[in-house]
Amino acid sequence: MVVIGGGISGLAAAWHLKQGAGERVKVTVLEGSPRIGGKLLVSEVAGVNVDAGAEAMLARRPEGKELAKAVGLGDDLVDPGVTRAAIYTRGALRPMPKGQVMGVPADLMELAKSGIVSPGGLARVPLDQILPATLVRTDVSVASYIRARMGGEVLDRLVEPLLGGVYAGRADRLSLEATMPGIAAAARAERSLLTVTRQIVEEAPRDAGPVFTSLRTGLGSLPEAVAKASGADVRTGVTVRELHRTEHGWRLVTGPVPRPEIIDADAVIVATPGAPAARLLRAEVPKAAGELDRIDYASMAIVTLAYAVDAFPSPPTGSGYLVPPVEGRPVKAVTFSSVKWPHLAGDLVLVRCSIGRIGEEQLLQRDDPELVSLATAEMGGVMSVRGLPVDTRVSRWGGALPQYNVGHLDRVARIRAAVAVQPGLAVCGAAYDGLGIPACVSTARTAAARILDHLSPEGQWTHD
Repeated sequence: MVVIGGGISGLAAAWHLKQGAGERVKVTVLEGSPRIGGKLLVSEVAGVNVDAGAEAMLARRPEGKELAKAVGLGDDLVDPGVTRAAIYTRGALRPMPKGQVMGVPADLMELAKSGIVSPGGLARVPLDQILPATLVRTDVSVASYIRARMGGEVLDRLVEPLLGGVYAGRADRLSLEATMPGIAAAARAERSLLTVTRQIVEEAPRDAGPVFTSLRTGLGSLPEAVAKASGADVRTGVTVRELHRTEHGWRLVTGPVPRPEIIDADAVIVATPGAPAARLLRAEVPKAAGELDRIDYASMAIVTLAYAVDAFPSPPTGSGYLVPPVEGRPVKAVTFSSVKWPHLAGDLVLVRCSIGRIGEEQLLQRDDPELVSLATAEMGGVMSVRGLPVDTRVSRWGGALPQYNVGHLDRVARIRAAVAVQPGLAVCGAAYDGLGIPACVSTARTAAARILDHLSPEGQWTHD
């Protein structure tokens, strides 16, 4: 049994295979890069271990926390100390209004108090309750629906920055069904978007606990723990170039073209991003490959800065802030890591500046010192920080974030339908049902279950 891809999805798939089959199967994980973990990585900044990729996972979905506990990291799970976030817009940091769903407001008083939209933009929102219904019978873009119901300012200054923070995407392309499923479902039955968001906020459990969680050792420590617990043979620096169906399973071609190496497997899970998955599936599952090729990916960079505490005239008290694209600033999000995560607090203020959205590849072509300059200028302009950071780190994530554009859910359904007719083959990863760790782990569990269905009661592969 082979898993192609050593990110958290592939490693979780290997772990679930072992949980289901135990020692009856040998699982091999093949990762093309020099390390496992994908977008999860931790390294030192000013002597402190800080995540270079994802730094939080949803706590209200169980899959991520359950996996961490299962591989021995349960005692390292930590809650954020502060969750108050802001929006930098119209020349100032303004508090995120209470009672909102992915930026869509449910409370007009809170929206007014925040100052995020102008008086004219605020006056436009309640018109949602008297305008004719905006029929949502098929998937539409987030922008088209939100703008029709609440106007351009709510879209530009609230919804866009939140979507940019999650997907590095644009609301005029992103799917309402895939990115805001609760709102999309309610919109089919309810005319008013304001009423929909109020219902969602009112029905949310009051004692659900923190929205996010992390690990004291950094989320970047999760992949190694999962790999070890899986018992899999994990090989890095091994790129799978071809995948072919055989009479008894699957044949993988690895190694350099002049000296190819062959690996035969009873079953395969493809846990790579869209483009490499498409390349691998093109020969045997061309319909799935064609759909995977149509999934766009956004690139981004994270600039981590470590400042002396006295560099801030007033130490930050919130978890960070988002910046709407309409502000025209290169930094789209800032996280005050040492404030958000108490275990990182010390004699330094640790800051993460996120740079890059879909279509901003030219911005990301600047060299590391230029990106650091953009981030330090942001801190100087918004937070009045004095002097330079004592240490910096630039982490580039090229093609890291799949874009759930209009029609995404149907596309995923077509991919899975095409793969389903191939015995002993499954796919998983961030391209399908969600970008976060819990969603990736969920797709891994589903893929592993599909493969385990091919085991006979005697523990032998059905295609032996």
